[in-house]
Parts: sequence; structure tokens; C-alpha cells
Amino acid sequence: MREREDALERLELHIRWGRYDIHVLRFHLTHFPSGRVIGFHKHAEFEFHFIPQGRGKVIIVDQEYPLKSGLLYLTGPEVMHYQEADTAEAMDELCLHVDIIDRSLEQNELPDVYDDWEDAEAHACVEKLKALPAFPTSDLHEAMPCFLDAYRAYKDNYTGSYTTIKQNVIQILLRAVRAYETAGEQKQFPTRDMKAYRYRLAMEYIQANYAGPITLEDVADKLNLGVRQIQRLFKELHNGQSFSRILEDIRLAAVCRELVASELSVEQIAKNAGFAAGNYLHTVFRKRYGMTPSDYRKMERQTVTTL
Repeated sequence: MREREDALERLELHIRWGRYDIHVLRFHLTHFPSGRVIGFHKHAEFEFHFIPQGRGKVIIVDQEYPLKSGLLYLTGPEVMHYQEADTAEAMDELCLHVDIIDRSLEQNELPDVYDDWEDAEAHACVEKLKALPAFPTSDLHEAMPCFLDAYRAYKDNYTGSYTTIKQNVIQILLRAVRAYETAGEQKQFPTRDMKAYRYRLAMEYIQANYAGPITLEDVADKLNLGVRQIQRLFKELHNGQSFSRILEDIRLAAVCRELVASELSVEQIAKNAGFAAGNYLHTVFRKRYGMTPSDYRKMERQTVTTL
């Protein structure tokens, strides 16, 4: 499929399966270069994700899971998710987006003659799709090869190729459901507390960049989150303190270390720690510690000498 990754999307695929109309919206191969990120987003349809090779991670709602070759996961309608390739390894992803419409719920529609067995299987599959757990599992029933079979049918254009493509779409749905049925016996991937994880990343970013003109927007952008989300995160996990107070604390801690350990002037220490000028540092320092930076330096050095 690498020759024409979106070839199957050229087809207008509407599939009648029992009482359902299945409209194929996207049917393609996507390549994630190492480190590529697709921020949080959602779709109005079902999206099936298969990883034929490479490594990465996915965050579904607020839970993070590692991705590797042989895994699949489903993001149902309106489910927020985030995708990222490993920084040292690219990742491929086979995607199928389908809109599933239950025609039996539509008003003023004349009843159709269904194949009862087919309709029962279609209904069971769709109901299970709606309830699938939001975590990756192994492609135990080989749904991934159906993508390649459909592509070959399109490329070779043999007698019955269009029917073969539609049958492969149905097989992807059925085999994904079967994979999760089997996964009930498997353990779920270990996950992390996303609030604590994002808080740690935010603090690490501030610690690494406090000496420059860092803003709350910078931190939010780094974590692919909104400013309000970051603000709530700090208030909840950092004793209700604001970003500006956290940044000031980190800068003051750096100043205190330098006052004791170096012979640099207060003006230079202020600039190294991200303060606009020595006078501004003097004001902030005195307000926080009740003394000037120079007095703090003398006090701490006398203490060390005494010890």
C-alpha cells in the first residue's frame, strides 16, 4: 500500500449489512516519522487503528498506552485521542473510518427483507463495537491483512474486486470485535495517572527553561493542552499555586543556590535566573525572605563557616 497510501479512499463505498448502512469515509495507510505527534482530536465516526510496524503511544481520553507492531485499537464516535510515534522509531498505522447507520431506526422507511442470520451477526457486531474497551489489544484474528487484500483487489481490478473490497471491510469489523473478545482473558496494559504525569512534565519543562522568558502558554503548548487545563493542574497538584508563583519559587531557589555557591554579582545572578534586573530581584527577594540577596549570602556563608 505504500505506492498509493490513500488509493482505497477513491472509492465511494456504501455497504448494506443486515439492517445497517456502512459508509466508508477513510481507508488508508499513514506513516508517522519518528517523533511525529497528532494532538488530541475526535471524530464523529468509528475509527479503527492497526499498527503493522513501528512503535509509539496513544492516549485515549486520559489514559496512555504504548503501541507496537501487531496492535489494534478503536476510537468510537466523539472519543478524544492523541497519537505519537516513538522518538527513535517511525510508526505505520492502517486506518479505517466508517459511519454506521441503523436503517431500522429511520422513520417512514419501508421494511426491507433481511437475511435473518446476516442481520443477527451484523447487529451483534455493531453492538459490541459500541461497547469495546478503550485500550489497544493484539490483532489476534488478523484483521490487518484485510487492508492489503482490499488494496490488491483495487489495484488488480479483477472480476469481483469491488465485492472483495466490501467483504474485507466487514471482515475488519468482525475480526476487531473477536480480538477484544479474546482480549478479555488478557491483562490490560499498565497505565499511568495522567494528571500526575502531565504535572511532572510541566514541572520538568519549567525547571529546564526558567532562566528564559517562559510563559504559561509555552508550557501548555509543550504538553498539547489548553491554558485552563494547565492552570487547573497546578491548582490541584501544587497546593493551589498559580503558574507565576511556581515560576517565581523556582527562580528564587536558583538565586539562593548561586548566592551561596558563586561569586557572581546579584545583578548577574538575577539575569541568570530569569529576573529582569537586580532591582526587581531585590524587591521580590526582600518580600519573600525579609532580607536582601546580599544579606542572605552573608548569613548563609557565616552558617557554613560556623559548621
